[in-house]
Amino acid sequence: MKKYSRVLHYLRPYTGGVLLYFLFTILSIVFALFSFGLLQPFFDIIFNGNKSAPAANGSTDRLAGIKEHFITLINGAHFTPVQLLGVICIVLVFAIFLKNLFLYLSSYVLNPIKNKIVNNFREDIYNKILLLPIGYFTEQRKGDLISRVTNDVNEVEGSVIGVLEGWIKDPLNIILTLVALFVISPLLTGAILVCIPVIGFILGRISRALKRQSNEAAIKQGESLSILDETLNGLRVIKAFNVENVLRGRFDQVNDELMDAKNRISRRRDMASPMSEFLGVMVFVGILWFGGRLILSNNIDLGAPAFFAYLAMFYNLINPVKTLSTSFSNLNKGAAAITRIEEVLNTPVTVDENPNGKKLEHFEQQIEFRNVGFAYNEQVILSNIDLTIKKGQTVALVGSSGAGKSTLADLVPRFHDVTSGEVLIDGINIKDYSLHSVRELMSIVTQEPILFNDSIANNIALGHTSAAKAEIEQAAKIANAHDFIMQKEAQYDTNIGDRGSKLSGGERQRLTIARAVLKNPPILILDEATSSLDTESERLVQDAINKMMQNRTSIVIAHRLSTIRNADEIIVLQKGRIVERGTHSSLIEQNGFYKKLVDMQEVK
Repeated sequence: MKKYSRVLHYLRPYTGGVLLYFLFTILSIVFALFSFGLLQPFFDIIFNGNKSAPAANGSTDRLAGIKEHFITLINGAHFTPVQLLGVICIVLVFAIFLKNLFLYLSSYVLNPIKNKIVNNFREDIYNKILLLPIGYFTEQRKGDLISRVTNDVNEVEGSVIGVLEGWIKDPLNIILTLVALFVISPLLTGAILVCIPVIGFILGRISRALKRQSNEAAIKQGESLSILDETLNGLRVIKAFNVENVLRGRFDQVNDELMDAKNRISRRRDMASPMSEFLGVMVFVGILWFGGRLILSNNIDLGAPAFFAYLAMFYNLINPVKTLSTSFSNLNKGAAAITRIEEVLNTPVTVDENPNGKKLEHFEQQIEFRNVGFAYNEQVILSNIDLTIKKGQTVALVGSSGAGKSTLADLVPRFHDVTSGEVLIDGINIKDYSLHSVRELMSIVTQEPILFNDSIANNIALGHTSAAKAEIEQAAKIANAHDFIMQKEAQYDTNIGDRGSKLSGGERQRLTIARAVLKNPPILILDEATSSLDTESERLVQDAINKMMQNRTSIVIAHRLSTIRNADEIIVLQKGRIVERGTHSSLIEQNGFYKKLVDMQEVK
């Protein structure tokens, strides 16, 4: 049960509803058993032909009490046998009505609880994804994560939460029916109980491999989503290099493996229900033969009407046993999905909010990296970084690919936390501030524009939904975006499509700059936004960046070195260490690694 502990945890706030479900379920089962109990007086009248047929002798015929009650009723009301049949039928219909009423009420109570549990699963895994550090996602396939949020949660809904009702109703049905059968005939019921472990063993062998096969299917589902995501993002390259067949073959292979895994799962899962029904009918036939033989040889004190009622009650067991066996098969299938979801939910949050952190109201003095080191998965990314960025300065980070530029900049908004040393803002360790207040004072413009499938206005006002239209337009003007926005048919209400696909590269980048301008932060982190643009767009974007950087503290990750000539300090990184630092002119005079980078770009 440990693997289902999260489901049980979600159930705790709804204890009252679960108890009410128990009550309604028990009442529906009791009225079902009562309706079966009415069969004995019904058969008595049919077989004996009169209303005063004697009860079966001995204490074994426990249903005689029900029959005697109806006999007393007949004697008092002077019913004929035909009239009594009508009374029994009316009572039977009423009992079945109450059974189904309470069955409906049990579902009415339980369904909102099941839906809430699934809702909590989705919310928890999505919220956890928002909390996880950036580094986590470099190790995970995006398609696999999407599969866990969608397919695995759906699997939990169908396989685990969907059979939550069966966890309670079917065992209760089986237990109460067995109790009623035991009251009627302990000997016959004892024979049934001997068969149950054998049935359970056979069904257990069928469903044992479902968890492993379901986990394999979930992995293949994630791989197929990853390939689909890569295909959608890289269609231009795929078509340009004529590799449609390569991608098609890769997807078809994973898709075929997924189909094979699902087929194996279906075969095992679907075997449980017919096998349980077949075994149940075998036991039913065995009881029919065994009980009939005992009655004919007078070795059991059970009348024919009571025996028929017993058989009817027993046959009523077959369906819940069949449903329960299917439920257990589904549970094993859903257990794999729960395991995959738990892997995400139990991932430690290495960058978390400090509940007692002080609020960083204003940036007054400087950002300081003090002997900072950072490693990820035992790989050293940064080491011995000592750097001070004073308020109002522009500091550029340069170096070859993989030198640690982006990682160093990511430490300021705490996308990662240092593994040694400390990052300080205004002399206080950044971890001692609340995470929200630290990020509230920063804006980031990335090399690849990050936009959402929404209107232009909403993308600019991201995080500032209360911004007035005039403020949005002013930010767009500073970012050199207002003119092209006004040329759109719906202007600021224009939907820009998925990732801004309806806009050009320069237009997308200017929107991200407008978004940063509207936030009006004292600290800017710029992953140089002009490196992938044409000359005209680069000029417009660079002009917008220059306006935005005025009177702000800026950390610039530089790719085109010509754009950072006026930086207050240039930090040259190589293999995670600072190898040179200074202004553009002083570094040129040093004739070191920076000079080599400049010469290489000038040659180009």
